[in-house]
Amino acid sequence: MHDNHTPHQDRVRSNPHLSGRVGQPPKKEQDGGEDSCPAFGYLRGIHDRAHAVEFRLRTGNSVWFPYNWLGNWKYDPSEGLLLKFSGDLVYLVLIRGTNLDRPLAEGSVDLIRAGLQRHRVLWVREMEAGEVAANGDTGPTIDSIEMAEFESHQALIEWLGKVAPAFCR
Repeated sequence: MHDNHTPHQDRVRSNPHLSGRVGQPPKKEQDGGEDSCPAFGYLRGIHDRAHAVEFRLRTGNSVWFPYNWLGNWKYDPSEGLLLKFSGDLVYLVLIRGTNLDRPLAEGSVDLIRAGLQRHRVLWVREMEAGEVAANGDTGPTIDSIEMAEFESHQALIEWLGKVAPAFCR
């Protein structure tokens, strides 16, 4: 039986199962939320994870792929970034641009390692020629995004041979 003269907060603090949980303000999410650069958008929190990545094309169309479909990827600075998604079919996404592995000005996020590898990238978009020129050498630029789906490995190899032969080696 509780002593009616003991304040509620004191009774809760004396309970080892509730100790430290009551009377404290909720923790703020450090560096949470979203941010973006002209080439891609990302989650700021280092422990945040996106469920899918959106590819925004210049035509206004978008395609989403769940991160759990993302398999291996290859980066060749002269050819681009090749992502492989495996679901009901195999999908290849070829991202061409410059400075794809360069960290943003804040220094904590880049498209490849701190972004896609850690599932923090929300979207990647093709940039207009004027945007690419204005961005210059200051950060990543996305010149083009090409996507294709394949039912056979042979079709995949043929497409790569035509579009990005450096990735066929």
